[in-house]
Amino acid sequence: MFRKTLKGSVLLAVLSAAPAAAFATNGMNLEGYGAKSHALGGTSMAYDTGNSAVMNNPATLGMMEDGSSEIGIGIRGLHPDVNLEYGGMRAESKGDTYYMPSLSYMRRDGKISWGVAMLAQGGMGTEYGKNNSLFSYGNSMMGASMVSMSGQELRSEVGVGRLMFPIAYKLTENTTIGASVDFLWASMDLQMDMDGAHFGAMAMQGMGGRVSGSMFNTLGSMIYNGQVRDINYVRYNFSNDNAFLGEAVGYGTGFKLGITHRFSKLLTVGGSFHSQTWISDLETSKAVLSFSGVNGFGNPFTQDVTGTVKVRNFEWPATFAAGIALYPADRWMIAADVKHIDWSSAMGKFSTSFTADNALSNGQFAGQKLDVEMTQDWEDQTVFSLGVQYRATDRFALRAGASFSSNPVPEEYLNPMFPAITENHYTAGFGYRLTDRSSLAAAFAWSPEVRATNQDGLDISHGQMNWSLNFSHEL
Repeated sequence: MFRKTLKGSVLLAVLSAAPAAAFATNGMNLEGYGAKSHALGGTSMAYDTGNSAVMNNPATLGMMEDGSSEIGIGIRGLHPDVNLEYGGMRAESKGDTYYMPSLSYMRRDGKISWGVAMLAQGGMGTEYGKNNSLFSYGNSMMGASMVSMSGQELRSEVGVGRLMFPIAYKLTENTTIGASVDFLWASMDLQMDMDGAHFGAMAMQGMGGRVSGSMFNTLGSMIYNGQVRDINYVRYNFSNDNAFLGEAVGYGTGFKLGITHRFSKLLTVGGSFHSQTWISDLETSKAVLSFSGVNGFGNPFTQDVTGTVKVRNFEWPATFAAGIALYPADRWMIAADVKHIDWSSAMGKFSTSFTADNALSNGQFAGQKLDVEMTQDWEDQTVFSLGVQYRATDRFALRAGASFSSNPVPEEYLNPMFPAITENHYTAGFGYRLTDRSSLAAAFAWSPEVRATNQDGLDISHGQMNWSLNFSHEL
């Protein structure tokens, strides 16, 4: 039962990661954007986070000095440690290093602050290689026996980026509003098997999802009339070697709104709203869908079908956040945020559609379609963040923080390819003014290992370390 569900759930796990951010730390979100926010536990609503305000609260851009302009360059490194265990067998994901760059320019002229920024918001990958023991066998559709999977490469890679155009306006000396219009791109590579038992359970029993379309009807007819006795596995394969975009690509938009209000020298408050995105299907015409099984004569067969795959309804969730910044003494700042992420609206289901080419090599499947809809049912998530900064000198600031949240992924749908189960994060970092115009900021975060066991008894552990580095220069 474990192997059947594990192999069959692989496709769900990888595809559900499509909107994700590199084993991101709060479900699919990073705990903080920019080294300053990152070091301060991900807080960012009510103090100056520099150019990174465009991903946090665009209203804080109004805290720039009048007449100043600034360029920023950043890099984020994520290092997840994911391990699987079942019945004495172990597997470790080799996808343990991901880098995410950023580039920005911001300026303030009087009451208006504006700019442009580009950010690699996330990238996800899991790599289990070839002939991994935990993914080598599954149950066939008819369930008569254990069968071998393809033995080919098992991997996924997902990237999400944003091009953002923020603007902030000071309504009064103490109140600023802000907004950002964002253009997004998302891409995915996928090389993955799904065993016949799980494929059949979705198609015929509605367990964990739904399968439909003319291709599935044709496959059913082939089984009914004896051309095919059994299906061992279905394999999805679309991938490229591009370092920046995966094979299946989609584009879209989103927006952010923000506000800050300074009550006194001691207290500033702020809040933001990040909209759910509107992204087109992730699509490629260079996909291969393979069926492997036993034909009517009892001989093994594999049918490769070329075509176009679409990953549908792929969105980033809406986020609501509010926070405060306290200044109890000249060199101290204490920040606290609360954030609500609306996963339930964006991650209830995940859908894919494959359309076969009208080619002779595709046989009876030419021009036909296979739709797969998979259940996810993620829960909304509330994240609490706290950060403390101490300016040791006029040029050097020490920072530390933490964030606390629950795991939004139900154990029923917890998959080895997307174990987004990390919960708490402990952060530290510093800011250093190199010259009167140039600054450097760095942050380090540790997320302790979290272990969970899914409904099939697979033990999954996930911990991680990540870091960020930002350089800014005033023009």
